[in-house]
Amino acid sequence: MTYVLHRVLNSDLPSVIGGDGNYLIDAEGHRYLDACGGAAVSCLGHSNVAVREAVKEQVDKVAFAHTGFFTNKPAEELAEFLVKRAPKGTGDGRVMFLGSGSEAMEAALKLARQFHLERGETARTKIIARAPSYHGNTLGALATGGHAGRRAPFQPILIDVDHIDAAYDYRMRGDGESEEDFALRMANQLEQRIQALGPETVMAFVAEPVVGASLGTQPAPKGYFKRIREICDAHGVLYIADEVMCGMGRTGSLFALEQEGIHADITTMAKGLGAGYQPIAAVLASEAVVSAIESGSGQLWNGHTYMSHAIAAAGALAVQKVIESENLIANVRDRGVQLEDTLKVRLGQHPNVGNIRGRGLFWSVELVRDKATKAPFSASGKRAPKVQKAALGLGLMCYPSQGCANGTDGDHVLLAPSYTSTADEIDQIVDIVARAIDSGLEWFAT
Repeated sequence: MTYVLHRVLNSDLPSVIGGDGNYLIDAEGHRYLDACGGAAVSCLGHSNVAVREAVKEQVDKVAFAHTGFFTNKPAEELAEFLVKRAPKGTGDGRVMFLGSGSEAMEAALKLARQFHLERGETARTKIIARAPSYHGNTLGALATGGHAGRRAPFQPILIDVDHIDAAYDYRMRGDGESEEDFALRMANQLEQRIQALGPETVMAFVAEPVVGASLGTQPAPKGYFKRIREICDAHGVLYIADEVMCGMGRTGSLFALEQEGIHADITTMAKGLGAGYQPIAAVLASEAVVSAIESGSGQLWNGHTYMSHAIAAAGALAVQKVIESENLIANVRDRGVQLEDTLKVRLGQHPNVGNIRGRGLFWSVELVRDKATKAPFSASGKRAPKVQKAALGLGLMCYPSQGCANGTDGDHVLLAPSYTSTADEIDQIVDIVARAIDSGLEWFAT
């Protein structure tokens, strides 16, 4: 009997009792190598001593003081850390700290609206995002996301958001089309949509630099985001970069946009920010956005009770210091190359593996019914969840998702190992995933 409202009400979940490096341990003593970080969260594994001590130390000082009355040292130091390392062009921005990626996206949308109101552009109310995408599970964030399956039950109560296509190379790039031409064609969808809506009405464009769970770690084609930046600048539209999943080192640089050569006006981050040691998310506003508010009302029109929570900020600051001092982003790049190469050697010729894609330690394997035609499996077969179940039985955690092909069908298995992963652990991850795919697909052959 359980009184917890679990994700699956009749589930019989093992009880976790401890963590040891990149492993989780259940009450029966079984050990699970965490190859997905829960959902790209646990980037330092589950037993980092420095982070644990930082959290304990802050508990002994003060836990909570409302930000209407006080600031606190961990939040101030963490904000400075992030701003000083943000992509060139961000300037002297500012950061607000919240409790989840969904909260961060809600706050980012409100901040974008406030920016335009402070400047007297009251007609700017429209949001453009991409499909498929996922930006959170609160109503505003869910409406912004373009994942048909996740939106469907709540569609009647979602705000109206316009969507263009995500740059999904595997299914959308034409035969003989260069990467640069594909990038330009996909980015220009934003220009066309802005013109159709009326440039004076568009508030923001929202996109993940590397698409996460909804599309399976899909990087952008070369030049895509430079063109996006040009379009946004030309029409006074704010670009909101959702780095909740792909940021904070996950793809091989602290901010994912560093690799695209641009900056965002507003950036959301969460998972790798605190590595799961405390719930925390953040919104980074560029200097231009902050300046508009400073010269206008001078007040932030969005507030949350647990903003800048001292314990959460202390834990996240410790996480970021560990990542930097131990040069773990270099390990992300090195182990990422190994993960890519090993996946392609082991699964590249598999008859039911259509595509292997990703960046850094953020990779996905897309499963297909027919490799030649790219025909997806039906969602009803639940191939990706079955692969997850098989992998868990072999002592490995991976992240299953469905809907990448058309919003409903299309299975992929996502991997997001810890930044501290060793070469042996990467080899083990690929071996177990390959075995799990074979067993999972065998159960559902049609």
